[in-house]
Amino acid sequence: MAALLEVCVDSPRGLAAAIEGGAGRIELCSALELGGLTPVAGLMKAAASAPIPVYAMIRPHSGPFIFDAADEDAMVADIDAVRAFGLAGVVIGANRPDGTLDMPLIHRLKQHAAGLGSTLHRAFDLVPDVDVALEQAIELGCERILTSGCAPKAMDGLETLKRISAKAGGRISIMPGSGVRHGNVAQILQITGAREVHGSCSSPAKIDPRSVSFGFAAPVSNQTDVAVVRQMRQAIDAA
Repeated sequence: MAALLEVCVDSPRGLAAAIEGGAGRIELCSALELGGLTPVAGLMKAAASAPIPVYAMIRPHSGPFIFDAADEDAMVADIDAVRAFGLAGVVIGANRPDGTLDMPLIHRLKQHAAGLGSTLHRAFDLVPDVDVALEQAIELGCERILTSGCAPKAMDGLETLKRISAKAGGRISIMPGSGVRHGNVAQILQITGAREVHGSCSSPAKIDPRSVSFGFAAPVSNQTDVAVVRQMRQAIDAA
């Protein structure tokens, strides 16, 4: 069976493109240029009717995955919103200042999300000891870990991805992400043995210079591209 393709999107247009292109699951976000933040309510509502599972990112602000009590309150409320809109799951994670997983906080978030699916996000890539973090993720009961193998891009972390996939032994899914494209996905799948992969499947967006000058848009932006999603899906099927 071919690997599942998860596509991260941050707009209704991106959601439609991912579904049309053949994604098997959606990671729903806002602000993908910041690595993905919690999606707004309107986007969650739009995603509620998607024909494939939708997991919402739970991340209240950009920067390190270090969250205080006010952040936790916001994340709990966002999990409530995910449940209310009928989405399939949440994408969660947190670090302590030393980079280790903030297990008490993640555990509380996981408990609050009972009945929803769960992905541990790339807070995992910042840990000082990947083997310890792997066992912690399994202890938490997450379905999968989204990881680049503790490197900026998955292609740079292939050996770690391969090793932790083998060590996981089916207890949790290891889902490679970051820089996964149709030109390298077959190699990533072959080396790591992964059964699911994560990508943005995007292409450069046309930017209005006036919007940039007013600070309403970033100088460079990408958007989910149905053709790129199809390319990725075809490369996975051929792998």
